[in-house]
Amino acid sequence: MEEWKKNLQKQYEDIPVPEEAKERIKEGIRMAKMEKKHGNGIWWLKRAGGTAVAAAAAFTILVNVSPTVAQAMEKVPVIGTIAQVVTFRTYKDHRDKMEAEIQIPSIGGEGQSAEANQDIEQYANSLIQMYEEEVREHNGQGNYSLTSTYEVVFENQQYVSIRINTTLIMASGTEYVKVFNVDKNTGKVVGLMEVLGNDQALLDRISEEIKTQMRAQMAEDSNKIYFLDSDMPDTDFKGLTGEESYYFNKDGQLVIVFDEYTVAPGYMGSVEFTIPEEITGQLVSK
Repeated sequence: MEEWKKNLQKQYEDIPVPEEAKERIKEGIRMAKMEKKHGNGIWWLKRAGGTAVAAAAAFTILVNVSPTVAQAMEKVPVIGTIAQVVTFRTYKDHRDKMEAEIQIPSIGGEGQSAEANQDIEQYANSLIQMYEEEVREHNGQGNYSLTSTYEVVFENQQYVSIRINTTLIMASGTEYVKVFNVDKNTGKVVGLMEVLGNDQALLDRISEEIKTQMRAQMAEDSNKIYFLDSDMPDTDFKGLTGEESYYFNKDGQLVIVFDEYTVAPGYMGSVEFTIPEEITGQLVSK
């Protein structure tokens, strides 16, 4: 049991390139199987994002330049006066018991967003690559469903935040979250450390606030478990690295997002912590 918990507590980093994304998600699958083997937990998909939709038997990539896929261009309301988020393309596949539907958003408008769009598409391509490898490995006969959707979770005159929710269902389910926070003026993705002004002391204060919230939640609800204050301190949550996914809520507060298994057992799903402005100060205009 101790070895199993140690495996669950293994940290993994953000996903900047396709190969790393593939390895990160595969590690999540491995840990999910380990958790199930040891009989821990009920599998709940907290943000499933919808069931994959059946499509043609062959792989299909629906691209916005094709007149046959105009219906795939699902526009989101204009964000400020600079950017607009649209579904650039949708990848769909369905064969036997294996299926995938991956929405790939794109930022348009007057701002230069090519760099951010490239990062977003690179992440989506890593999911597609992972699915196709599973199809080849199992000759299209496995039980495998991959769904990836997106939503705009924050916007003001400077930033637009696009949250990508990915759900992988095999015998059980696993959830992944990736948030792209884009500076509308530069078109570049802004990391957590950058939005904090590269202030390590501030990052440390936020880490301590997250630990405080973890302890409070565990004290209030025995069903909540975080990798903190355990009998294996070496594998406990130490603090933020500065590469975590984040976004801002409607009140302009910083929200830190952790994938399954990063700071808690898989049955808790993806977890989030809202950081009060008393700690961060005002990071964005409201």
